[in-house]
Formats: sequence, C-alpha cells, structure tokens
Amino acid sequence: MTQTSTTWEKSQAEPTLASHGSRRRFLIGGVAILAAIGFLIVNGTLSNAQYFITVDELLTRSELAGQTIRISGAVIGDTIRYDSDTLTIRFTMANIPEETDNLALTLHEAVSDPNASRINVVVENEPMPDLLQNEAQAILTGRLSPDGTFYADELLLKCPTRYEEALPSQVEESSAG
Repeated sequence: MTQTSTTWEKSQAEPTLASHGSRRRFLIGGVAILAAIGFLIVNGTLSNAQYFITVDELLTRSELAGQTIRISGAVIGDTIRYDSDTLTIRFTMANIPEETDNLALTLHEAVSDPNASRINVVVENEPMPDLLQNEAQAILTGRLSPDGTFYADELLLKCPTRYEEALPSQVEESSAG
C-alpha cells in the first residue's frame, strides 16, 4: 500500500486590481467628504461674521439705503416708546465710535452729546426687552428706509453698567481702613 500525503497550503495571492481600485475610491471619497466639511465650515464662518457700522457711517453712505446692514449706537433713554398692542419699539440712537477703551463712558458721552449723529429706530413684533434703557449699546440688523428711519429685524442690547459688580459695604469699609 502506498501512502500519499497531501498538504494544503494557502497561496499568497497578489492583491488584485479590484482591491487597489476600492482603496482608491475609499481614499477619494474620504478626501471629498473632508473638503466638503472644510468648505461648509469656512462658508458658515464668513457668512456669520457680520461687522456693524456706526450711525455716522450709515448716514453718510447713501448706497446702504434699503440694504440689510448691522449698526451699533447708544440708546437715548427718554426717546424709548413701546406699543404693547402692536409690539412696536421706537427709540433714537446716538453714534458711538467703532473702538473704545471704556464702553460705559463712551455710551454716556454719546447720549449726552447734542451734536452726536442720531437715527430713529423702529423694531416691530418684539416684546420690550429689559435691557432697553438709557445708555445701553444697541446692535441692530435691518434696513434704512428712504425717510431716514432704521427698521430693525434684530435687536441685541449690551448694558455694561448693569453688570458692574458693586462691593458689599463691609468690603468697602475694610479696604478703606
């Protein structure tokens, strides 16, 4: 009787063109997805990076009339009017410079200066915000109408004096002595 032995060996197959092609497609797909995500991030960041202009700039640049823009200024408190039936807010805003070292002082000076440029503002369909008060910084997005009134779609308020922390009287007395 003859003995025959058989052995089975796993052959080392060379990678086929199909496996190279699927890796290439996977790599190209991954690069395309990363590029799309990068594009969306950059596009979203640039479109949301709205800068505001001053009241002076708005009043001197007639080409901005009718365009949606963002402006900033100081709220003049005694001009604030609110109609609760129509949810309409009206006030006058004074010019403040683009950059300042002391915002509270700049807002006070703008409201107190009778020669500061001013613009009338109308905000419709908005409840009366608590921060809408004298010397608050208003940042508005909207359009300048032909009659010179600014119609705002969005109203953001910043009141630096409201957030200044007052020291308790005991701390003030102990630091003075």
